[in-house]
Amino acid sequence: MQSPAGSGKMAYSSINVFPESMTSTFAALRASLPQATKTIWKKTSRRLLKLRLDLTGADAEQRIQAERRLRGREQYRKLKQADAVVVSFGKSGRTWLRVMVSRLYQQLYGLPESALIGFDNFHNMQRAIPRIFFTHDNYIGDFTGHTDSKVDFYGKKVVLLVRDPRDVAVSQFFQWQHRMRPEKKALNEYPPHGAEMSVYDFVLHKGAGLPKVMDFMNLWAREMDKIREFCLVRYEDMRADPHQALSRVAQFLEIPASPEQIQEAVDYASYENMKKMESSHSFRLSGGRMVPRDRNNPDSYKVRRAKVGGYRDYFEDDQIREIDALMEGTLDPVYGYRASEPVG
Repeated sequence: MQSPAGSGKMAYSSINVFPESMTSTFAALRASLPQATKTIWKKTSRRLLKLRLDLTGADAEQRIQAERRLRGREQYRKLKQADAVVVSFGKSGRTWLRVMVSRLYQQLYGLPESALIGFDNFHNMQRAIPRIFFTHDNYIGDFTGHTDSKVDFYGKKVVLLVRDPRDVAVSQFFQWQHRMRPEKKALNEYPPHGAEMSVYDFVLHKGAGLPKVMDFMNLWAREMDKIREFCLVRYEDMRADPHQALSRVAQFLEIPASPEQIQEAVDYASYENMKKMESSHSFRLSGGRMVPRDRNNPDSYKVRRAKVGGYRDYFEDDQIREIDALMEGTLDPVYGYRASEPVG
């Protein structure tokens, strides 16, 4: 049987055996192999550290300090290799921003929807995509010793994503209750696993609540002018005008996206669609980052409420006044957060 061109050879080379979606998924799986190797090594190094600490009879505090240094070393290595960095305190909208940025790259380069940009996974699939390090900046200072400055970030391109610290503190309460592993609670000075604590007491807790969030934000406020390239993004502005906010981020990260692609990414990452994708485990190539702990408990979802000023729903009027006063008297005004309208 001859080919249509009459060459006497079968024209197999022109046949695409796999559909485009399957081909892109295979490419993603191949690109994820280096990350899988890194994950295996990371888990192995932590087990080796635990064994060493067991053998030396280290106490609880020594174990925490040693693991924080180990994690700091891992994160510092990524920081040094990164082309850009996205920094945020936990529960400030990082997952939402990550999904929108991922969607831009998916449109531009035909990458699979089932993967979210991590550090270098998208770069491994398409070299034009920069290595973007998403970090909560929890441990780097434990390794470098730079706990009172952001000197480790000075030479970097940094997006700082912030959110009203009162909303962050309340979201952290539900993260602590429903999603956080017991060992992570001890590692980051949260109330111990199984502790009975009201949302009000948690928000005022110095090791986990509003004071901790504001300490993080105030240090960055003092240091932001020293960063080589810096972009401040507020969660509330993203909620008010996500197209404009994502456009700013795309321009800063030099993502060549059109206005139409930006709008598509905004629509794709809508609250309703994010909830649906988390429930269906759509980001299956991104581990457990976007998976609810209990499908029947809405407070166990990564995407929970996304409400601006929602902290007020959990407190009495006098408690709101106390929380607002604490923020007003502590948080650097550069972020533009103010006390609520008078209550009571």
